[in-house]
Amino acid sequence: MSFSGRKFSVSKGPSASELNSKIHRQFRNAHEGHRPHAGLDPSRASTGVVWCTERATEHGFADDPTQWANLGQGAPEVDDDIEGSFERPKTINVSMAGREYGPTAGIKPLRAAIANLYNEHHRQGKDSKYTWENVAVVPGGRAGLIRIAAVLNNAYLGFFIPDYTAYNEMLGLFRNFAAIPSPLSEADGYHIHPEKIADEIARGTSVILTSNPRNPTGQVVKNPELAQIQDLCRDRATLIMDEFYGGYNYTSNCDGTTVSAADNIVDVDEDDVLLIDGLTKRFRLPGWRVAWIVGPKEFIKAIGSCGSYLDGGTNVPFQEAAIPMLEPTKVLNEMKALQTHFRNKRDYVLGRLKGLGFKIKHIPDSTFYIWLDLSDLPVGINDGLNFFQKCLEQKVIVVPGIFFDLNPAKRRDLFDSPCHHFIRLSYGPTMETLKKGLDGIERILKNTEATYEKES
Repeated sequence: MSFSGRKFSVSKGPSASELNSKIHRQFRNAHEGHRPHAGLDPSRASTGVVWCTERATEHGFADDPTQWANLGQGAPEVDDDIEGSFERPKTINVSMAGREYGPTAGIKPLRAAIANLYNEHHRQGKDSKYTWENVAVVPGGRAGLIRIAAVLNNAYLGFFIPDYTAYNEMLGLFRNFAAIPSPLSEADGYHIHPEKIADEIARGTSVILTSNPRNPTGQVVKNPELAQIQDLCRDRATLIMDEFYGGYNYTSNCDGTTVSAADNIVDVDEDDVLLIDGLTKRFRLPGWRVAWIVGPKEFIKAIGSCGSYLDGGTNVPFQEAAIPMLEPTKVLNEMKALQTHFRNKRDYVLGRLKGLGFKIKHIPDSTFYIWLDLSDLPVGINDGLNFFQKCLEQKVIVVPGIFFDLNPAKRRDLFDSPCHHFIRLSYGPTMETLKKGLDGIERILKNTEATYEKES
């Protein structure tokens, strides 16, 4: 997959193969910026994952979700069945304080617990430590990103593609910065090199946003390269690190090590590095909507304040319940259990896919996603949208790769995108769901093979 030297069709409008594909027509109708009249205002109604869920609902998903294998939702299994994992609360105590409006930056005890966790896991032996004033609690990762976007100054904001689908809507919403895409190379494993960061800074980019570990490719930037990137950005650019998958790290033999740029920060109040994480992914509590931003006090003060007009803050009883979960030793043991369990699921899914004939070019070393290349499949199922449509017929949900080719300004037609022949497949669900989903994918391949044999 490469953007350089890519050939484009000289014909105007959608191709004949697209016109004959119901799911392609449906995509264009829902995303007006991808129509031939590209100057139309784009739809910001939903992210790619939500769009996929809406299509699944049209096929009966909402009527009985238990009959489906949802390998598209970016959420981990939430059961208490992972060996070595602590049991999640089943009841929440509502204190008198929990009945009141909470501070839009979060309650102080939780902010202090988060600061302590980062100091224990990432700031040992360093003079500069985080305090509660370096933490803002926010109602979910997307709310955190929106708060950050709201307080940014006029700037060029660089981001890398492919990346998290919700960035697309957020980057297209605000006008106080210009979003500049920077494509990564498939041949290079979608790796973010320090040289690429240097190029971004050289062309005037003053804010850089990226997920690390990376959604959807399952790759991670580790030290020493991560430290080199931070050194390049220091005093030159604000670095926004989406670290929600930091616990899903399989590069250190499942020893509980969490990937975070907090390791390399020199001064917590001077280095312009904003870290976003929360209970959603690595604590497997997506329904709680408790997340946080860690960064310089001046940034955090503004981010905390803007919550008063953006989202109103995070549910107080759930904040109170989160505090004991963040004890550093408890978290380390939790991460060991998490990494072992999810690496085993990754290996199972990769084994099944290879057995079905898929070529896995880049083994994910983090997250719970596989960026699956469909280009070697027969015509009709070798692009993300048509494969997604076939999956729906088997009660399986995946996410077409086209949604991760972020294009907030709608400057180009995404059907020219090299992401078009990929899907993101999640091994976040339970093993039972994974088996059901892979059985459905196996049926698609067998049905397609049978059709070709009959036609020939």
